[in-house]
Amino acid sequence: MKARVILKGLALILSLALLGYLFNASDLGSSVNEAWIDARVRGHGVNGALLFLLMGGLFTAIGLPRQIIAFLGGYAFHLTLGTLLGALAALIGCMLAFAYARFFGKGILRARLGERVARFDRFVHDHPISMTVLIRLLPVGSNLLTNLAAGISSIRGRHFFVGTFVGYLPQTLVFALVGSGAHIAPVEKLVVAIALFLVSMGLGLYLYRRRGAAVLDETLEKELDGDPAQR
Repeated sequence: MKARVILKGLALILSLALLGYLFNASDLGSSVNEAWIDARVRGHGVNGALLFLLMGGLFTAIGLPRQIIAFLGGYAFHLTLGTLLGALAALIGCMLAFAYARFFGKGILRARLGERVARFDRFVHDHPISMTVLIRLLPVGSNLLTNLAAGISSIRGRHFFVGTFVGYLPQTLVFALVGSGAHIAPVEKLVVAIALFLVSMGLGLYLYRRRGAAVLDETLEKELDGDPAQR
């Protein structure tokens, strides 16, 4: 068992190092832009959409901003389809990082991040889908670290993915609107985008006050009472 954990840990470290090297060598971050969309995606029908999902999924899986993919989705496919494909691409990235952590890192990373993962487990335990939606609505923390922590935690994949997709939609809509060719004046488009962003933030804060804060208070109370189930 120990040898297996060590091998998985080495595979995790080496694969992360390889991904970092390939990313820097290929200059992926600066090459996926409007020019790349024009050359490879826009006007290429289903093949272009599939390529967008593939590149967007890989892009977000290694921790690059999903907001950029949402912007490019709006640029390539306009508002409605761009929002859907942008959210799906980010979801694919989430699933890849989640599966990566669950396969490679559940032993070695849980030993290092045990307390953080335990807090995540307690937060999502009773309502995994709605709590995941809440995490995604509030633009705090790292998207990649959230995906990795979930992969190491005990949350069911399907609950995490459903909550993630729903939680991604509002912010994806905002950035797809900014990137889209919608017939709205630039200033008005920016105002609408800011308004939508504030609405999504307000929804996140509302859910937090109604449910998230109560979960945190309950968790703290159980820990202070010495509930063995929370240890």
